Amino acid sequence: MASLQLPMVLATFFLQFFPGVYSSTFTIRNKCSYPVWPGILSGAGTPELSTTGFLLQSGESTSLSVPTSWSGRLWGRTVCTQDSSGKFSCLTGDCGSSTIACSGGGAAPPATLAEFTLDGAGGLDFYDVSLVDGYNLPMMVTPQGGTGGNCSSAACSADLNEDCPVELKITDGSNEGVACKSACDAFGDAQYCCSGAYASPDTCKPSTYSEFFKNACPKAYSYAYDDGTSTFTCAGADYIITFCPGLSTSLKSGSTTAKSLAVNYTSSAGHRHRSPTFIGRAITVGAAVWWLWHLF
Repeated sequence: MASLQLPMVLATFFLQFFPGVYSSTFTIRNKCSYPVWPGILSGAGTPELSTTGFLLQSGESTSLSVPTSWSGRLWGRTVCTQDSSGKFSCLTGDCGSSTIACSGGGAAPPATLAEFTLDGAGGLDFYDVSLVDGYNLPMMVTPQGGTGGNCSSAACSADLNEDCPVELKITDGSNEGVACKSACDAFGDAQYCCSGAYASPDTCKPSTYSEFFKNACPKAYSYAYDDGTSTFTCAGADYIITFCPGLSTSLKSGSTTAKSLAVNYTSSAGHRHRSPTFIGRAITVGAAVWWLWHLF
């Protein structure tokens, strides 16, 4: 009887201390030549992940456990600074929280987005890279070990900031391109925003601006109804999200402010996913397992 009781008791302990059921691992990599501060926003009705914002130095990566049926978006913030009062802000992708954690805030356009709905219709994961809200850096989503669907990479691997049409371009203090607005954000016109009389696939068609994005990044969303070649599916996969895949851009690499701020966060970045709560739970569960094993 003891041999049956032990697994049941252990299962109770693990459900008590680790109530989330995790379906996927997201590995987030920064292959840019400059620091990137990823931000994460969970969709309505899905739990917040263990972090909502952190620093990745050039060449760094980190992994997150993602609950089953999670939906949300992930993006990179660039040219980030902290003022004398401690307020944190970024020139691109800022989430308005005034801290490195986004805490429920989304990305201010323009920003390249990776979007996910896990365990959706038919048990498939749906994912895409979107430029509907504009573009700020190259990005790729690559499934690993999945089945079903097409399990292909979604991506915008091109560096568009310098080639961006001048009416869409955002520059920094040195007049270097740092982001590229969507036509909707730049002009607010319903035909570009797919709103009002243009709020359907039949009435909202590609524009010269969306075609600029699509020609450069054929595996990314270029406007709201660009579904056919832009949504990807897989099942049971882990995902690698890469900033600057396959290239090493120099954008902002010379920014002294960005470099110094990145250094300030380095000491804490290595421990960002090992919170005191997590460590306490792990110690408690470990002690309980040892005690129960010897008891039975």
